[in-house]
Amino acid sequence: MPLVPADLMGHDCIRVRLPNGTPFRWHFERAGEALHLDVPGRLTLDEADIARRAVLAGGMIGFFLEQSVIEDIAAGRLIRLLEDWTPPRPGFSLYYASRRNPSAGMAAFLALARGS
Repeated sequence: MPLVPADLMGHDCIRVRLPNGTPFRWHFERAGEALHLDVPGRLTLDEADIARRAVLAGGMIGFFLEQSVIEDIAAGRLIRLLEDWTPPRPGFSLYYASRRNPSAGMAAFLALARGS
């Protein structure tokens, strides 16, 4: 089992290809130290559910948003690795075109999203 992110370089990881074609570099952070690794792996995918199924099939390590694998973790099908290097992520961010007068629908949605 990897104990620090650099240990992943000796494991078969599932690589992820971003929509623009570049490989996703795995992000780790602990005590103010941030690392981005281009992990090794014989399989590169661009679909999280297929990557999840490949990890469940065995022998590979994947990098996932916790929400997408929380049931597998709870059921013991997957285990967290490098937990001290993966701090909780902040909430989602919403980006929208900055217009002086948003439509009534957009204004209502923003009020709902902000909880106001």
